[in-house]
Amino acid sequence: MAENKGIHDGHRDRVRDRFLKEGLRGFEDHQVMELLLFYGIPRKDTNEMGHVLMNRFGSLSAVFDASLESLMDCGLSRSCACMIKLVHSLCERYYTDKYLTDNKNTQINADNIGDCIRPFFIGKDVEHVLLMLLDAKGNRLFCDIISKGSFTSSEVNIKDILKLCIQFQAYSAILAHNHPSGIPLPSDQDVKLTLKLKNALASIGVRLIDHIIVSDMEFCPMSELEEFETFFY
Repeated sequence: MAENKGIHDGHRDRVRDRFLKEGLRGFEDHQVMELLLFYGIPRKDTNEMGHVLMNRFGSLSAVFDASLESLMDCGLSRSCACMIKLVHSLCERYYTDKYLTDNKNTQINADNIGDCIRPFFIGKDVEHVLLMLLDAKGNRLFCDIISKGSFTSSEVNIKDILKLCIQFQAYSAILAHNHPSGIPLPSDQDVKLTLKLKNALASIGVRLIDHIIVSDMEFCPMSELEEFETFFY
């Protein structure tokens, strides 16, 4: 007996075939959302919901960054909204796996540091602080988020950073944190804490080689700003 197909199955097959042949090149944003929703809304036209989401939030990234509740307010089920929330977490996992897991022995330098740290800040709407520890050859020993909330001395526990340096027998360290709603330039508070951390690390023989400020896909290494060169060299 032939399988009963819904009225939209032929359309879905065509959209999927187009994606498999061309990727997302040429798709409008609402069509990208329509395709994704195939897997959360079975046997129903998802084009209209794609338009609803784009009109409500204004961009694909804003849809993926939206809260679960606001997505459900648009008419999505909890399960479908959860699927959308999964997207930027998957992006983060993909890039950290690609640039950190598969290339553990890659030496960190000015050319690849951005690829290594930016994935940790995808979709982050509050400040997160990342610490990377290196050996004498510049190979990664440790790289992870160590705190979140706000970048202040009360949130960033310098004693915990020193413990990690000792645990991994680090030769040098790189600090990074994000400005979710600002530009990637250091604030006065950033400068004060950088100097405090530099001195603390020096007391155990570890060199702070950079503090990188991230905003969206842009980043600013403090070491490249003339007024802070003496912090790192």
